[in-house]
Amino acid sequence: MNARIRRSAVAVVAAAVLPLSLAACSDDGDSGSSDSAQAQSSAPAATDEQSEDTSGGMAGSDEPFGPACSTVPKDGAGSFDGMAKDPVATAASNNPALSTLVTAVKKAGLVDTLNNAENITVFAPTNDAFAKIPKADLDKVLNDKAMLTDILTYHVVGQKLAPKDLENGSFDTLQKSKLTTSGSDEAYKVNDSANVVCGNVKTANANVYIIDSVLMPKS
Repeated sequence: MNARIRRSAVAVVAAAVLPLSLAACSDDGDSGSSDSAQAQSSAPAATDEQSEDTSGGMAGSDEPFGPACSTVPKDGAGSFDGMAKDPVATAASNNPALSTLVTAVKKAGLVDTLNNAENITVFAPTNDAFAKIPKADLDKVLNDKAMLTDILTYHVVGQKLAPKDLENGSFDTLQKSKLTTSGSDEAYKVNDSANVVCGNVKTANANVYIIDSVLMPKS
């Protein structure tokens, strides 16, 4: 009798517990999905700042650098974004610090040559760089198209150079002779004489390195 009572009691308990267990399993499944979704939504996704840091780290190495970059307009056609949309001669014409270079390029008839070239690097002397040349000598050069063309094409390399390429480089110029570069990080020299004061400026068809001295080809 006692055995039958115990068996009946066990059966009753099992009958009561089984649905609860199934319900609990079902709830756990739903809860798991819900918890998973909640975990995903509450997980610390990359913030805008973190995303910027990540892309900025990669893009940072591809950004313009150097003390003279601070003088470039923040917006408009002469800004970095504006220059990136135009071919190099046009882009330079929108940068106030390169007005003497632009005048020289126009006098030499090189605007179309530079604008139509593909994948070039231009070492662009600032107005202050041209001002280092005695006025009489500069006037003479500006009025001698052959000499002016010779000098200006010496500032152009027929490939796009990244900053890392400048660390210890020797490159053929459009003038048909070589120039050399050296340096690291954000400090580079061209021909051991001209300093890059604003480097890695992008235009539609060229990388531009603004320099503080005019380069003279070896005669």
